[in-house]
Amino acid sequence: MDSRLVSAISQVVNELFPVEASLAISDDRRYIYYQPSRQIDLKIRPGDEIKPDSVTYKALVIRRKIEEQKDSRVFGVPYFGVSVPILEDGVPKGCVTAVWPKKPLLATSYLTVRTMDRWIPIPFEAVVYLEAQNRKTFVKAMHAEGYHKYNLTELEFSLPGHRFVRCHRSYIVNVDSIAEIHPDSHSTFLLVMKDGSKVPVSQTYASHFRRLLGF
Repeated sequence: MDSRLVSAISQVVNELFPVEASLAISDDRRYIYYQPSRQIDLKIRPGDEIKPDSVTYKALVIRRKIEEQKDSRVFGVPYFGVSVPILEDGVPKGCVTAVWPKKPLLATSYLTVRTMDRWIPIPFEAVVYLEAQNRKTFVKAMHAEGYHKYNLTELEFSLPGHRFVRCHRSYIVNVDSIAEIHPDSHSTFLLVMKDGSKVPVSQTYASHFRRLLGF
């Protein structure tokens, strides 16, 4: 497969899967590109043969999209994979596979929250921050707020990593909603959000937060 085509495919897939997914591209026999994520690494190397029990192998054999949870027998760790074969006149020429630690909870680009008497879908871009509260997640947006049924850790794996950053055991923030970053005691920070609310950055996440935001 042409290297320019591989690069183009990887860019498209990264747009389709903004969530932190590992990405593998193969021809009909071997992997030719692999990009691990911070969430999961299958230790694939370009040139490795496609393993018979993998999601990639199955997609190539049955010549259609496959979504499956796999146990640790294939790559040493359990994973959820989505594989789409590349067909030419019905013949498989390659495959693109996105990999997560487990099946993402969200298949949409919004969070639906419960208020007192209704549900409100909130687009990702409108979210200000998420806060862990009583095994649920409080979602604060510019013009709405409510509770999501999944807890903060469950949601973290399904949120686009380029937009949402974990800054505290109890908080995830939308970086586009940060207005100011103030130094706080003991190498921590205090975030002033665009709606005026304030969110702490704990010492545990401070270095990672600074690295991601480049300051």
